[in-house]
Amino acid sequence: MGVFSAEAASDHQGHEQVVFCADKQTGLRAIIGIYSTALGPALGGTRFYPYPSEADAIHDVLELSRGMAYKNALAGLDLGGGKAVIWGDPDQLKTEPLLRAYGRFVQSLGGRYYTACDVGTYVADMDVIAAETRFVTGRSVEYGGAGDSSVLTAWGVYQGMRAAVERVWGTPSVRGRRVGIAGLGKVGRYLVGHLLDDGANVVAADVNPKALTWAREKYPQVDLVPDTMTLITSDIDVYAPCALGGALNDKTVPVLRAKVIAGAANNQLAHPGIEKTLAERGILYAPDYVVNAGGVIQVADEISGFNFERAKLRATRIYDTTWQILTQADTEGVPPAVAADRRAERRIAEVGRLRQILV
Repeated sequence: MGVFSAEAASDHQGHEQVVFCADKQTGLRAIIGIYSTALGPALGGTRFYPYPSEADAIHDVLELSRGMAYKNALAGLDLGGGKAVIWGDPDQLKTEPLLRAYGRFVQSLGGRYYTACDVGTYVADMDVIAAETRFVTGRSVEYGGAGDSSVLTAWGVYQGMRAAVERVWGTPSVRGRRVGIAGLGKVGRYLVGHLLDDGANVVAADVNPKALTWAREKYPQVDLVPDTMTLITSDIDVYAPCALGGALNDKTVPVLRAKVIAGAANNQLAHPGIEKTLAERGILYAPDYVVNAGGVIQVADEISGFNFERAKLRATRIYDTTWQILTQADTEGVPPAVAADRRAERRIAEVGRLRQILV
């Protein structure tokens, strides 16, 4: 059954609120997960995706909203963590009425949750949603927004990658390194440019033929391979997962040849324990929600009046945050993912506690 079945949300642990939104006339079926508002209103994008089942949609929104809480905390933002998913194929279901119906549900939360772009949603969609709610970021420049958040997401991933590469090879540059990118979507295509500018040799894979055509035309020097398994088993120094989650799993990690992982995808670790396997194999993993925080930094800056240079400067500091977490991991003798979790949880607890002080 589903809630669409009541028992479907029973596996959420630690979440403050999980909201199921349905509008029969437009076909909207959405789930908003708010993990924490300890640091402030929850901020996280809306993913529009044809999940195989309701259970898959619920699992994704719960994992993603938790990741957003940690991401926002480590980015130094006074924002909590939330995420939303719209269950369905955006190519078939996305309409103005559906997006506006979704905006009404976001508005009904009274500011506990700010939404933004994610997989399957774009700046233009945020402008439509904004017709029904003021709690939306990632809007177009014409409406005073930050525009495409992929720009600073890719910049932040590049900064985090530089820190991880320096940790392994002693220099904060990918010059001469072979970097494998899985996914040439919103973020991956910007990341390619940064890597080539720094002198990297880039190899990439994508399931979308249009993305491959774009790469051939825009960057003919990039080597394209038929699939991700071919990519990760090839002779690469750095692996950048930039598609959907679960890229680091029991199938991929044992055959991965890279020594550094730093990519834009959320929830890269398929299950607990993968981070230990990576460490045992001598692979340095820069936690995804640390290095891919540039996008949320960009849209968060929009809330108080967007300034690109200010946001980019903050995203550049992802290098420093990544370095600090890798240092903490070495000091405490734990994988970087564990060190990052500890650091995020400490800030949520310590700064969140201050909200109990009446002013």
